[in-house]
Amino acid sequence: MRRLAHRVIAISSAGLAVCALVPALGQANGRPPMTNGVHFKPGDTAGVIVATTFGLLVSPDGCRFYWLCEDNIGFGGEFDPAYAVTGSGAVVAATFHGLRISRDGGCSFATVTSPAGGSGDLAGMYFDALDVSATGEICAGSSDTPPDNGVFCSTDDAVTFTARGGLPPAMWYRSVKFAPGDPNRLYASAYLIGGPDPDGGERSPTAHLFRSDDDGAHWTELPLAGVAYGSVPQIYVQAVSPSDHNLVFLQSLAAHPPLGDRLYRSLDGGASFTEVLATSDSLTGVVVHDASTVIAATQTGSFRSTDGGATFQPLSIPLACLGQRSDGAMFGCMSSFGGDGTALARSTDGVAWQPVARLQYLTGALACPTGTAEHDTCAGQWPSVAVQLGIMPAACATGPDGGAGAPSGDPGTPAHRSGCCDAGGSPTEPLVTGLVALSRLIAPRRRASRRR
Repeated sequence: MRRLAHRVIAISSAGLAVCALVPALGQANGRPPMTNGVHFKPGDTAGVIVATTFGLLVSPDGCRFYWLCEDNIGFGGEFDPAYAVTGSGAVVAATFHGLRISRDGGCSFATVTSPAGGSGDLAGMYFDALDVSATGEICAGSSDTPPDNGVFCSTDDAVTFTARGGLPPAMWYRSVKFAPGDPNRLYASAYLIGGPDPDGGERSPTAHLFRSDDDGAHWTELPLAGVAYGSVPQIYVQAVSPSDHNLVFLQSLAAHPPLGDRLYRSLDGGASFTEVLATSDSLTGVVVHDASTVIAATQTGSFRSTDGGATFQPLSIPLACLGQRSDGAMFGCMSSFGGDGTALARSTDGVAWQPVARLQYLTGALACPTGTAEHDTCAGQWPSVAVQLGIMPAACATGPDGGAGAPSGDPGTPAHRSGCCDAGGSPTEPLVTGLVALSRLIAPRRRASRRR
């Protein structure tokens, strides 16, 4: 859909490891093994969650990365779920069959079954959008068969969800975004498919944008005057300024033919928009870094603004995904960085990007108790996945949990070899042990499998 199925892996904030990249040999559900973004627990500056075409990677410390298979999470095929991490560290995945949540670090996922405020059981609904507020509230937008759609929110760490406000139930809700600086301000974009009009004739598909100023209790539809669309009018709220809840960036998918998007900025909470950027490729992320700096990413080249997003200048850095941690550090996913195979880099200004990893090793499947899906299903799949990905487990020491490349604590073991698993050049510094082999050059791919 709105993002590419590009894939990378986030790693340590301390030490910034740089490891050798080897070509990936595996195919995930017929697709190249790739990552499509980085996710962070609110307030956490160490742990990382990474989505991939072959499951999910979780790291508690930015050093060890563990693989979760798709069967554990609850999806398959070429579908790419949206993910979010709650304040408690629970991982939530939005799937075709409801919201799936893990509260045990990824060992098992369960489907949320709370009533949907009169709309039936959430367990059978398709969700396409997720966001978490600064206060820990989580909201999800559904794109299921009408008339059950809307925005559903939870204030109890995703235990129960209720429908918010009077949003039209016939629409598909494509993005939900909190204003970081105001937990009561919430934006949602939606798509209404074409079809027979109640008054006769044929209704054209349309894009819609809504805003709530009271945490979803009431919504106002915004006019979208001057916003251009692609052949399918779909829009996504990409970013809201942390310091100004009225500063909003809106993506119009495929509105700059043949493959590009258009980015719009609003200074009045979505009441009006001005086009600020047209790209030749699909936008993969927008980050409002501070009051003046805004970064917009695509896989063929990215852009930086120093005037609050009014104008953008091109950067010679392709970013396959873009995210910002709670401490302000930006992480960009790269299938190739300066030709050296870097898969992830970090920046404090959007201009200078320090390589974080050239991916070579993954720790292994997450060690979980018998009876969990991760243990019973994923562990058995791991040997085949490792072969397909070109993982070389013997190259690093085996850790106490049996995973290849886990820290052994012995400075003389291969785990401390420079360029392999050494995070900082010193045996006493954190080891980078969560790495996976990926292809250096992978063609961009839209997430067409989720377009409905």
